Amino acid sequence: MDEVAAAFEEQRGRLVAVAYRMLGSQADAEDAVQEAWLRLARQDADTIDNLAGWLTTVVGRVCLDVLRTRKARPQASYEDQLPEFVVTEDNDVANDAVLADSVGLALLVVLESLGPSERLAFVLHDLFAVPFDEIGQIIGKSTDATKMLASRARRKVQGSATPTDERRQQRAVVDAFLAAARQGDFEGLLQVLDPDVVQRTHTPRGMTVRLGATEVATRIQRGANANLKTRRVLVNGNPGIAAWTATGQPLSVMSCTVTNGRISEMVSITDPAHLATLNLPPAPE
Repeated sequence: MDEVAAAFEEQRGRLVAVAYRMLGSQADAEDAVQEAWLRLARQDADTIDNLAGWLTTVVGRVCLDVLRTRKARPQASYEDQLPEFVVTEDNDVANDAVLADSVGLALLVVLESLGPSERLAFVLHDLFAVPFDEIGQIIGKSTDATKMLASRARRKVQGSATPTDERRQQRAVVDAFLAAARQGDFEGLLQVLDPDVVQRTHTPRGMTVRLGATEVATRIQRGANANLKTRRVLVNGNPGIAAWTATGQPLSVMSCTVTNGRISEMVSITDPAHLATLNLPPAPE
C-alpha cells in the first residue's frame, strides 16, 4: 500500500491542477482528488495498468458529477461567495508574457459559461492533453462527439480572449483610477468609473455592496490616505490593485472589470484573515 500511496502522491499536483481548472475552487479540487484517493484505496492496484490515466478518469468523473449537480441545483450566486484570488505582479507592458501565462487563471471565468461536458472535454484535452477517446469514456460520448464538444468550447474560449491592445487600455484605466484615488480626486474618479459601477467588498463582517459612480467615488474619496502603499497587480489574470499600510501590512486586494474604457465592477477583499492566505507580491518601497 505504501507504494500505491507514493505513486498517488506523485500524481497529486497534476490531479489538483486538473480539478481546479474544472471546478474553479481550490477546496473543491482538493475534495475531488481526495475522493480519487479513497477510490484507489478500495481498488486492487494490480488491476490498474495506467495509474495516471486511471486517476485522471476518476477525478474527471468526480468533477463532472459536481458540475452537473451545480447546474441542476445552483447554490448561492458567485457574487455572494468569497472570491478565490490569485494575485501576481503586473510590470506594465514589459509583462505581457506574464499576462499570457496568466490566461489559465482568467480562463476560469470563461469556463463558467461552458456546459459540464464541454468544460471537461476542453480542459482535459486542450490543457492536459488527454486523448479524446479517454475523455469520451468519462462523459459517456463517442470520440467524434467528444471532439465536437471540445471544438465548441474552444471557439467560446477563443472568442472571449482579450487582445493585447485592450489589455493595455485596461491597465491605463486602472492606473488613472489609482492616481485619482491616491489624490482623493472626486472628478477624476467619476471619469474612470462607469455610471452604474458595482463595488463589492468582502470584509470580516460579510459583504458590502455600493452602486453607482457617485456613491463609490464618495466612499473612495473619504478613504483617501497618502500614507498607503498601492500598486497595480493582476488578479486572476485581470487588472487589479493591492494596498498596504505604511509599514507593509496588507490592507486590501481589488479586482477591476473594465468595460468600454471605464471600471464597471470592483470586487475587493479587506478581511485580514483571508488576505493572509494570499501569496501577494511585495509592497512598493
